[in-house]
Amino acid sequence: MKHQQPTLRFLGATDTVTGSRYLLEAGGSRVLVECGLFQGYKRSRERNRMPFPVPPSSIDAVVLSHAHLGHTGYVPALVHRGSSRHSPALPVYTAADAVKSLNSFKIHAFDDPLDLGGGMEMTFLPAGHILGAAQVHVRIGAQSVHFTGDLGRTDDPLMYPPRPLGETGVLVTESTYGNRKHSAGEPEKQLGDIINRVAKRGGVVLFAAFAVGRAETLMLHLSRLRAKNLIPDVPVYLNSPMAIDASGMYQRHREEHRLKEQEYLDMYKVAKLTRSVDESKLLNLRGGPMIIISASGMLTGGRILHHLAAYGPDPKNAVILSGYQAAGTRGASLAAGERELRIYGEDVKIRAEVVQLESLSAHADSDGIISWLKAAAGEPRMTYITHGEPDASDALRIRIKHELGWRARVPEHLEQISIEEPQ
Repeated sequence: MKHQQPTLRFLGATDTVTGSRYLLEAGGSRVLVECGLFQGYKRSRERNRMPFPVPPSSIDAVVLSHAHLGHTGYVPALVHRGSSRHSPALPVYTAADAVKSLNSFKIHAFDDPLDLGGGMEMTFLPAGHILGAAQVHVRIGAQSVHFTGDLGRTDDPLMYPPRPLGETGVLVTESTYGNRKHSAGEPEKQLGDIINRVAKRGGVVLFAAFAVGRAETLMLHLSRLRAKNLIPDVPVYLNSPMAIDASGMYQRHREEHRLKEQEYLDMYKVAKLTRSVDESKLLNLRGGPMIIISASGMLTGGRILHHLAAYGPDPKNAVILSGYQAAGTRGASLAAGERELRIYGEDVKIRAEVVQLESLSAHADSDGIISWLKAAAGEPRMTYITHGEPDASDALRIRIKHELGWRARVPEHLEQISIEEPQ
């Protein structure tokens, strides 16, 4: 029987920062690493409705690096056996599909090899970034493929740095900030300045936050500012059920983050937790001065949109974009200077102050990725650059080639390569 070479196929995140999906095939088995939802421009979102490139029932295992939507959001659709085009458009999946998919999840520890079948053995390694985030190392016989997932920062206030890269034949790295460096300014001081000037004019500060990771970082900074009396004692509301539910995870897994017990307690004391829909609606009637932390971080959905429609038109308020904004999202439009957004079928004028604080990002920037690569145990035979907008991915490719002398390139959407002889 002819030997079947192990292959890697790039099913997503090749020309965008969303929709991470990588298909490994070896020994008659198929493993999908990441199962993300495409977000942003319509052409990207439409990929969520296209038939999956292989029959979902033919996939033996799905490996997820961490909880963010761009890495996990397609799981319910996959469990539902994929989705098709609909006219008029129907949901990609239902709440029932999401609940059903959760029954398929299995938790696996760091540094504990797992047999995936077909001669593939997977190991999770710490990636920093957010709680539980992992790099994924897959060994296939004498070959290996290493997926960075989303790499964290060395100076993250919550998370430890990512584990250094070991020996690998093929590396697949993210490039979210591949063409830029984080601001040198102190995020805590920047936050303090914004809050003080908005509170002085009686305004509302809306923080658009990723529910897992960014919301906690914001509350940590706010608790430290409050302890130093550097911001006024205005009410703070955490209006994100997902972020509230995540609080217990930080308590149960203290070995994964930097917070001491008292810091953790202080962090959650700083905000009033808003759970119900009625409580959320009442915030829109309250007015300032006030701080609201709510999701989603790119303004693609969630309770933040209701607050944005209520408070965005008033110039005394402020909207804080607390991290990366994928092209085609409302957050990216605001960051680029657009001041009219379509929200729930209505055109909303945004006259509030808009600030993008990329210094709050949980991603390694371009320098951070290069430093992490420089510390690697050895040079991969090939490095593939994904999970970034085209200009970011190509900028990182150039840096890897010129500064490290490594072979690197940006793959095409749906491209398939051989693991034994990467192109």
